[in-house]
Amino acid sequence: MLGIIFVTGSNYFGILIPQKIRDALDLVQNKILQYKELPSNVQSDFYDELGKNLFIFGLIVTGYVIIKGLLMYFMRQTIIVMSRLIEYDMRKEIYAHLQTLDQVFYRKNQTGDIMARISEDVSKVRNYLGPGILYGINLISLFAMTIYAMFKVDVLLSVCALLPLPILSISIYYVSKLINEKSTLIQQQLSVLNSTAQETYSGIRVVKSYVKEEQFVNFFEAQSEEFKKRSLSLARVESYFQPLMILLIAMSTLIVVIVGGYQVYEGRLTAGNIAEFILYVNMLTWPVTSIGWIASVVQEAEASQTRINDLLHQKSEILNLNHDQYNLDGEIEFKNVTFVYPTTGIKALENVSFKINKGQRLAIMGRTASGKTTIAELLMRMFDVTEGQILVDGKNIKEHNLEMIRSKIGYVPQDVFLFSDTISANISFGITDYDKKDIEKYATYASVYDDIVKLPNGFETLVGERGVTLSGGQKQRISIARAFMKNPDIVLLDDALSAVDTTTEQNILSYFQKALSDKTSIIISHRANNLLNYDKILVLENGQIVEEGTHDDLISTNGFYNSVYQQQMMQIM
Repeated sequence: MLGIIFVTGSNYFGILIPQKIRDALDLVQNKILQYKELPSNVQSDFYDELGKNLFIFGLIVTGYVIIKGLLMYFMRQTIIVMSRLIEYDMRKEIYAHLQTLDQVFYRKNQTGDIMARISEDVSKVRNYLGPGILYGINLISLFAMTIYAMFKVDVLLSVCALLPLPILSISIYYVSKLINEKSTLIQQQLSVLNSTAQETYSGIRVVKSYVKEEQFVNFFEAQSEEFKKRSLSLARVESYFQPLMILLIAMSTLIVVIVGGYQVYEGRLTAGNIAEFILYVNMLTWPVTSIGWIASVVQEAEASQTRINDLLHQKSEILNLNHDQYNLDGEIEFKNVTFVYPTTGIKALENVSFKINKGQRLAIMGRTASGKTTIAELLMRMFDVTEGQILVDGKNIKEHNLEMIRSKIGYVPQDVFLFSDTISANISFGITDYDKKDIEKYATYASVYDDIVKLPNGFETLVGERGVTLSGGQKQRISIARAFMKNPDIVLLDDALSAVDTTTEQNILSYFQKALSDKTSIIISHRANNLLNYDKILVLENGQIVEEGTHDDLISTNGFYNSVYQQQMMQIM
């Protein structure tokens, strides 16, 4: 509301400027005629008086300009700043909402599309809330005031002066629409270039190992050529914009001079009126030309807000109905659990049942895609079961405090993820109260301490995007240190030692033997390792439990576990 007042006030003082200039020109014209008829002895005094009058006019016009400028400043401080604050709130709201959504959403939507909504779409909405509304209010108020002032002076000259402006507005609308379409094509091609470059840089080791540099360069060159063509096409359209605007404004000014000059000749108008009208026409130029731009901004903002609303209306299927704080004993039971991935329809688990008491260790083995990782994801409640139920301490996992469950589980996923931060920040991730010695201690337990201290900046070394500067084994071990540093009640390791050598594995397992002594542990692995003295071993195949028992039980059978174990023994020998 303040912005509307400031815009209207700014335009009001803007309208007064041409009127004062008109009065000044008419004064000069009248004084010149009087000056010629005066005796020579009073002409000097008359000239001084005219100068004083013009000086006063100059001060008044300067005052109007200063007031107009101050109001324009406050206008931008209200409307534009308001739009920036709304943009800030929208980004926070979307970011916070994205944190609440589950894995189903992230598997259905591409990261690039999500990023576009939180960046480009929000910017387009802000563009409407700020400049769009500002120029819209400016257009309405200035147009109303200017047209009133013009018609108050002379109706015929007003109509003639305004004739080219609708043509200008319509022309600019279509030019803006064409520019918008071509800009969209350019943005799409720019996305292709960015995606190509990002994918190439991320997979540069694969590109080089297959000697495909030239092929990727040629592909990028072809896409860049397409980008250049689209950009030049837009540049050609934009080249029509300025000449068209200048032409139509010049036509309007020319009409004012011709028609107004004829009326001055007939004595119906003054020369000051002509100058006043020329200033009015120039004042209306930008508001009229902005009609097409405003229409384009509104259309873009409408489309962007629709996309933002679609995102904000997305609801997580994983609901947290309990906010109590408590500890876990660590008793876990899967009762007739069946799970079908909602995004693909693949049945990952079918009628799976098992139980682990507090402090016991469970190993899960099986071939690729047998459902091992699915058990880990269900226990972390990344998904909810399709059938059956998961009990933690005898209570359905859906009835537990979700945040508490996840905070009490030390999870090392199969696909290790490190943030683009220091090694110490990655190990202490999620922990606010810690000591540097704790970080070093758990790095030692994970057998990665020696590797870290050899780096140029030790624990303060930046690991790069997704930990790209580290080896697979180093990333895996840092992830293990991170999981154990939170001192969890339940430990969940999903193939956590797949990227480490045998010696390092033995060192880590020796720590596991002590660290897991009082914790409920589920260890998913491809290796039949009996060093951890598992209380129970499950073998999965096609989402079902096909073998179950201790190491000795499964060795006595001629199944999958025995086969894997015998192969490993042969490799050691």
